[in-house]
Amino acid sequence: MSMRDTPLWTWHVIAGLIILVLLGLHMGIMHLSGVLHFDAMSPAGDSPVDWANVAYRAKMIFFTLSYIVLLGAGLFHGLYGLKNILFELGPPAGLRSAISALLLLLGVGLFALGTWAAFTARTVALAASSM
Repeated sequence: MSMRDTPLWTWHVIAGLIILVLLGLHMGIMHLSGVLHFDAMSPAGDSPVDWANVAYRAKMIFFTLSYIVLLGAGLFHGLYGLKNILFELGPPAGLRSAISALLLLLGVGLFALGTWAAFTARTVALAASSM
């Protein structure tokens, strides 16, 4: 690893820790709510995936922002890891640049799409609750 890659590797590790925390919270709310007593996150029934419960959480800015942060961390962690795996194969410099550019464009595009979807879900939930 070159000195130029050290900050990216540090962000890769930080992204992994963010994934651990936020995905752990997601798993607790969605799959262990009865055991962990997260019943307040599912006020409309037993299943956390019932539309009323999903809409209830979608109205909370915390969930919208946590989904976006989880998306960004997951994309960076996964695509940076994939880039490192591909670079281990020893491609020529031109191909390395193309791989980096392609993964960057893919990551930015997927992040934009996911961010749009998270805010759209929040908007739909807020509009549905005002009817």
